[in-house]
Amino acid sequence: MIKLVMCLHRKPGMTREQFQDYWLNRHGPFFQGRAGALRAKRYVQSHTIDTFLNQGFRESRNLEPEFDGVAEVWFESETDLMEALSSPEGQELGAALLEDEGNFIDHARSSAFLVREIAF
Repeated sequence: MIKLVMCLHRKPGMTREQFQDYWLNRHGPFFQGRAGALRAKRYVQSHTIDTFLNQGFRESRNLEPEFDGVAEVWFESETDLMEALSSPEGQELGAALLEDEGNFIDHARSSAFLVREIAF
């Protein structure tokens, strides 16, 4: 399996709470209800928590500020994902998801990439 990982920053002017609320209660259900069209096997949202520990991790490693959340979407294979994205239904859904993401994600400061998990 492969996984799409999206490290997300909220749009300017939104609080983290507003971002996470929209993502959880609007975008998440929107995606989940249509995940079959993209052949997604699993979808997980990881919401950043407000804790002093995050500042310690950043400072001790000289890291950039944390993301507001991380989305993970699993697929059987790259081929399966490419076929889903190439279908008319997949293209329509991809455009709708991108449009909705514009309501809460700052794409210019966010990142997305495919990974293969290696568990130890």
